[in-house]
Amino acid sequence: MHPTPVAPSGWYSVPEVADLLGLRQREVRAMLKDHRLLAVPHGPNAATSVPAEFLLVGDEAGAPGVLASLPGTLTLLADCGYDGDAAFRWLYTPNDELGSTPVQALRERRTHAVRRAAQTLAF
Repeated sequence: MHPTPVAPSGWYSVPEVADLLGLRQREVRAMLKDHRLLAVPHGPNAATSVPAEFLLVGDEAGAPGVLASLPGTLTLLADCGYDGDAAFRWLYTPNDELGSTPVQALRERRTHAVRRAAQTLAF
């Protein structure tokens, strides 16, 4: 039996991400295309949305931004053959090796442990 993914704490639309980060929407869409950020369909309209855990806003950072370890992790997952939906599920599914979800471990700055766990996916 596979563990059930944990739900994100919140969601942002592409326009909201652009506003939070002080970017244009096309810049956010370029980040999505380049695997520097991930958005998945969410809500009743299945609108492209970014999980709140992927962003550092408010008191979490000096300046709002994308979680620093996310782009490299997304690239690694893409190299392992994971599409956006699969990467999202993996990031939010509790991982025994990490003792938490990978996204929580990334937020706790345990980047190397997360990437070690992700590298095993390719085999």
